[in-house]
Amino acid sequence: MCGRTSCHLPRDVLTRACAYQDRRGQQRLPEWRDPDKYCPSYNKSPQSNSPVLLSRLHFEKDADSSERIIAPMRWGLVPSWFKESDPSKLQFNTTNCRSDTIMEKRSFKVPLGKGRRCVVLADGFYEWQRCQGTNQRQPYFIYFPQIKTEKSGSTGAADSPENWEKVWDNWRLLTMAGIFDCWEPPEGGDVLYSYTIITVDSCKGLSDIHHRMPAILDGEEAVSKWLDFGEVSTQEALKLIHPTENITFHAVSSVVNNSRNNTPECLAPVDLVVKKELKASGSSQRMLQWLATKSPKKEDSKTPQKEESDVPQWSSQFLQKSPLPTKRGTAGLLEQWLKREKEEEPVAKRPYSQ
Repeated sequence: MCGRTSCHLPRDVLTRACAYQDRRGQQRLPEWRDPDKYCPSYNKSPQSNSPVLLSRLHFEKDADSSERIIAPMRWGLVPSWFKESDPSKLQFNTTNCRSDTIMEKRSFKVPLGKGRRCVVLADGFYEWQRCQGTNQRQPYFIYFPQIKTEKSGSTGAADSPENWEKVWDNWRLLTMAGIFDCWEPPEGGDVLYSYTIITVDSCKGLSDIHHRMPAILDGEEAVSKWLDFGEVSTQEALKLIHPTENITFHAVSSVVNNSRNNTPECLAPVDLVVKKELKASGSSQRMLQWLATKSPKKEDSKTPQKEESDVPQWSSQFLQKSPLPTKRGTAGLLEQWLKREKEEEPVAKRPYSQ
């Protein structure tokens, strides 16, 4: 399943991270719809707004279906046929949609039949592993493996159009398959766009954490086919929905358990072998300071804050006796990338404010 995500990039940086090629092979950036509704956060939960990609054809009748829009949508699909005036009165959970019953449930079958496919964007998602013999649960942060390339390190100014056109070559966003719908209040008012994340059986690498995972679209081709409902049929698109092993993860602290906590500590790795939070090393402190420069637009004033020296260190991330595969290299690249971004201090990494 998927019940918590992180998407903390400022709006302009998120836009560049979603650069793509249209049907003519032209490099493009997606355009925003309702950009003011996007609030970056390290700890997004259902009923909050999250950014999703979708085809421009959903909004413009004569548009090219390969062109993309980014729109903040409510997490938790509200069916178009829902008759109550308050979406919170929906009697069933639509945060996730099981791939094996997607064509059986009206709430998902109807919008899918209309081509209402979207891609949910995130840094990664959180999942909780039940600890044997106790009722405690250990949270993990799960994301795409990050590969450092020759071009990494050149982000450019986010407010410079010529730099916007460059191919994004930094943090790779997690792209999850979703379905969205449009609900109109029976008494009139603004249309509510909302979505659900499709889930599948977990891949082998994640099965010891949880038996379900989001349907992850791994690569530009998969993302394009899922979004392009004008050219790709529902039957063909559903062939993209399956588990992927191209995923990595690390343990995080229980700070993320409370959805009101919205700080970089939510996704900072902890060492489970030591079983306590370690004092941050110098490089860890610089990385966490960089994350702090990109704090979300709206942060709960009551969110508990810890002194910097109490924030857990980026270190080895897996249980000492866990059968899960060890993937330390990716965590190392993650730390290097974050550290480098802080040292460069580009304009794009400053806090977003309207």
